[in-house]
Amino acid sequence: METKELLKKVRKIEIKTKGLSTQVFSGEYHSAFKGRGMAFAEVREYMPGDEIRTIDWNVTARFNHPYVKVFHEERELTVMLMVDISGSELFGSEKAIKKEIIAEVCAVLAFSVTQNNDKIGVMLFTDEVELFIPPKKGRKHILRIIRELIEFKPKSNKTDIANALKHFNNVIKKRSVGFLISDFYDKDFERALKIANRRHDIIALQVQDKREVEMPNIGIAKFEDAESGNTKWINTSRKKTRTKYKAAALKRDVELKDIFRRAGVDYTKIETHKPYTIPLMNLFKRR
Repeated sequence: METKELLKKVRKIEIKTKGLSTQVFSGEYHSAFKGRGMAFAEVREYMPGDEIRTIDWNVTARFNHPYVKVFHEERELTVMLMVDISGSELFGSEKAIKKEIIAEVCAVLAFSVTQNNDKIGVMLFTDEVELFIPPKKGRKHILRIIRELIEFKPKSNKTDIANALKHFNNVIKKRSVGFLISDFYDKDFERALKIANRRHDIIALQVQDKREVEMPNIGIAKFEDAESGNTKWINTSRKKTRTKYKAAALKRDVELKDIFRRAGVDYTKIETHKPYTIPLMNLFKRR
């Protein structure tokens, strides 16, 4: 992609998502993600209405007058976007492929984070960690994240979510909020998810295209696995085939929900043919 075209795309996403984050998500984000706790700030004289448990008895004894401890919330958070950029993210049957929707969702989250004066970083992964951008603040930093989400070309097409979560745990030592954004076409990541969520606050965003659930009736067609490259001819005009395809997709969704529930991870699904604002708002409100 030429530089001029790339900058145009980045600017377009910035205008759209910055407005959304300001008007819709900023307050919800602040309420949904709390700081690390309460930090001592100062002592002051007791006033009617103060809680007795906040009295500083040492200072009170020294001055022979009641004093209370004042605390402030340690608001600053570190947020990491763990983004699946494997081959399956290039699929899309609507106006946008999954990768483009993911870029917009990440931009909305990034602007919401920075408007609350928190730090944000990104990790792009396939079956290996392809790019790691450490958490920082500022518009320039966010624009770099958006640019990488649009332009980055992965070396691999495959997916290894467990490996990405292990890398996240090893690199990010302080308790953080981690958005795991993927279509979750992978296995054996539940244990890694549980371990990561014990140390951090993990939120799973499943991105799905409707054709991954509903097979279109288009006759005999060739289907290709975007990650393995394997191809298969399927007669999509057979109702039994389409029904079986949908049943498998729905079963997979139920299994994914069970994994997130057992891991204690908050989860929502983003579908490429529907506005992503609604599931994100519902997620924030649930928290």
